[in-house]
Amino acid sequence: MSLKSKIESILFISIRPLSSAKIAELVGGDKEEVKKELDDLFAEYNQKDKGVSLQKIGSNFQMVSNAENSKLVSEFLKQEVTGELTPASLETLTVVAYRGPITRTELEMIRGVNCSIILRNLMIRGLIEEIDDKKNMVQKYQITFDFLKHLGLSEPAQLPDYDKLNSNESLEKLLNQPKPNEGEMI
Repeated sequence: MSLKSKIESILFISIRPLSSAKIAELVGGDKEEVKKELDDLFAEYNQKDKGVSLQKIGSNFQMVSNAENSKLVSEFLKQEVTGELTPASLETLTVVAYRGPITRTELEMIRGVNCSIILRNLMIRGLIEEIDDKKNMVQKYQITFDFLKHLGLSEPAQLPDYDKLNSNESLEKLLNQPKPNEGEMI
């Protein structure tokens, strides 16, 4: 797989802007080569007829939809935000509610599938939020106050069977297994 392909994939699934240094770290590439590929991608994607473009502020990059498609994208997102949650979204939200704060890697170990898009959609809806775990230098996900407010709860411990599900022994065994590298698929 080419360096350009790896960078493109990381930008596509990222839910936030990434610095060129972080991208180089994630794809295991030389910083200067990554910067060159980012410049090439920037030129390639920022064409009038493309549905996706690449934004750049300083050394941070983020893939976004073309501004000309904003009405279409807005209507789609409105349906995504106001429509019913999919079974996969409900499952992910439940895991975050009972096990949060939780890393994406831990969540994907529990669910057995990539959760990037679902996490993004749940954040757009204001049901979960991303927090920095500065001690372990990872991003974690937890439920929001809006989630609790929507359910009429004052704390997560009021969720049904919270004590039992928050400390499930078999889940602890799964989570304590050696974790794959961030770039590996589970």
